[in-house]
Amino acid sequence: MNNDDKRIREFAYQIWESEGRPVGQEARHWEMAHKLAQAEAQVPSATKQRKAPAKPAPVVTAKPAAKQPAAKKPRAPRKPATP
Repeated sequence: MNNDDKRIREFAYQIWESEGRPVGQEARHWEMAHKLAQAEAQVPSATKQRKAPAKPAPVVTAKPAAKQPAAKKPRAPRKPATP
């Protein structure tokens, strides 16, 4: 088995699992995997081996001031209990 067939097999397995392992879809999964492998092969090798881009420095933004709670109105005194 050459590397292309291995890669197609891996793709087909991933597709099969992602669809919930349906029965009777082998040919469709294989065809989808074959197309994925062809597309992957067309990507220039320099792009595949390129290092991940450096992460940009985090942007520090000032947080808006916390909203102050509204002043509460004083409670009215309780009325005495009536006997």
